[in-house]
Amino acid sequence: MPARRIADEPAFVLHGYAWSESSLILEAFTRHRGRVVLLAKGAKKPTSGFRPVLLPLQPLRLSWSAGDRGEVHALKGAEWAGGHVMPSGDALLAGLYLNELVMRLLARDDPHTALFDLYAGVVRVLGSGEHGEALEPVLRAFELLLLRHLGLLPALDLETATRAPLAPQVPYALMPEQGLRAAADSERAVLAGARWVALQQALAVHEPYLPVLRACVPVAAELKPQLRAVLQYHCGSPLLRTRQLLMDLQSL
Repeated sequence: MPARRIADEPAFVLHGYAWSESSLILEAFTRHRGRVVLLAKGAKKPTSGFRPVLLPLQPLRLSWSAGDRGEVHALKGAEWAGGHVMPSGDALLAGLYLNELVMRLLARDDPHTALFDLYAGVVRVLGSGEHGEALEPVLRAFELLLLRHLGLLPALDLETATRAPLAPQVPYALMPEQGLRAAADSERAVLAGARWVALQQALAVHEPYLPVLRACVPVAAELKPQLRAVLQYHCGSPLLRTRQLLMDLQSL
């Protein structure tokens, strides 16, 4: 059966690997076809039209030939879709972290249109340079919505083991294997029941990103270690590379 041509597909490059002296293997996140693997022949050559385009955290339109055999498809065209410049500094590291989460948690060739739109919106914020103090809440909102989209987030208005409603003033912790449970006295990264309920209510609306972002603003610091532990648990070993990089930079 002849290869099918996929044209002008909205996409982002998640990562690239060297393939031979002149070519690249790309991991791309596409709107209608999920995570796909593409072979960009000659992309490393100085004269290649692919070279200045195939960058991470940039909105692209990709075209490729999709055959029935194998997971690697031949890239035929790539155009920058415009919109924003490459994030820099902390925003760049945050974007690379998002890319690693998508690569580790999403299966190939499994469409996630709503998640793609969420990712594109967050990357647009990172590239705008206008996130300011909102960078941490933006990341926490994405993490929460990613976990919920993949069915990996328990209900945040109930104790997971007992299914009992949360008491507003009692502190609770989100654990990788236990879900949401009453916190021990020694635990610091916890939230009061009322905060968890507010997050659950924000997640339940039709377009949840902005409500979840607002709910994350006052609790971003407490959410960070809890969500990172849950995500690392589902990503498995090894440690997320972007997390290891941040740890190494902080130790300098």
